Amino acid sequence: MIIARNPDQIFVGMDENRGLTDAIGRQFEYLRLSLTDVCNFRCTYCLPEGYRKVHGRSHPLSIAETIRAVRAFARLGLWKVRLTGGEPTLRSDFTQIARAIAAVPGIRQLAMTTNGYRLAEYARAWRDAGISTINISVDSLDPARFAAITGHDRLAEVLRGVSAAQAAGFDSVKLNAVLMRGVNDDELVAMIDFVAAHDLSLRFIEVMRTNDNVAFFGKRHLAGTAVVDQLKAAGWQRLPRLPGAGPAVEYAHPAAKGRIGIIAPYSPDFCASCNRLRLSSEGKLHLCLFGDGGIDLRPLLQGDDENALVAQIVKLTATKAPAHRLHMGDSGATPHLASIGG
Repeated sequence: MIIARNPDQIFVGMDENRGLTDAIGRQFEYLRLSLTDVCNFRCTYCLPEGYRKVHGRSHPLSIAETIRAVRAFARLGLWKVRLTGGEPTLRSDFTQIARAIAAVPGIRQLAMTTNGYRLAEYARAWRDAGISTINISVDSLDPARFAAITGHDRLAEVLRGVSAAQAAGFDSVKLNAVLMRGVNDDELVAMIDFVAAHDLSLRFIEVMRTNDNVAFFGKRHLAGTAVVDQLKAAGWQRLPRLPGAGPAVEYAHPAAKGRIGIIAPYSPDFCASCNRLRLSSEGKLHLCLFGDGGIDLRPLLQGDDENALVAQIVKLTATKAPAHRLHMGDSGATPHLASIGG
């Protein structure tokens, strides 16, 4: 354990060999950083009525506050940052933020998740800013169904963005598809075939219950095991988990160019490998996507005492719960996935 002996030392209780850990020994390498809770899409599983401003919410973190946060997490061994939203590229300073984060010592991978509406135009600029991996939401390959799910007839535009991302030289281009019973589950074969023919990864994500979508969840939830069974039957094989990886369990096939991942938060022991912390656009630390609420770090982000900020992060991380309570129908304080970046 490290004990501070002078103001220049990190005043924390962390394992020198393992970095930042919680009370049950999980190691944290990965920060999901929400830049805004605003989104311009109206996805049925998240914001079916569109974004609605919440009165009393403060403005998003400034670039200076954001960089102070990333520096503190990097000191604690977190080396991967994912920029999320809402839709993060709605920030006019998105490229500037990305470039500044990529330059923080200790940050080895900068990722982003986007609905792709600006991707065809800006893929090269974002790659040049230091973003190396990108996830793009594509919940259907059928234009009419895509429009029905997202509220926007933009599938062709988004797929042009996918091609632009590949041309820009991102290390990894992944598609995210929320799996919904009676909506897009009949596209499983077509989507798997699409990825098999392209150098892409596809993430099938279970619908997750939030406070705003209880009825939708009850009607549309489909267990990720349905996809796993189909993949195994077709000869896809599970891959080992890589350092810093997100929650997806990945599969590959000898004849396929791409890979398939399953994000199944309702599966047993899903939380056992959690390596992620979340910071909301207002500067609140969320220890779990479905926790009881965020803890405000903004006063420390507005000051110059980085040691105090680091110590607070360590103290709070030690209190992270062993698992979410989704199986008990408890989504914590999460109103919808756009609120803290999913």
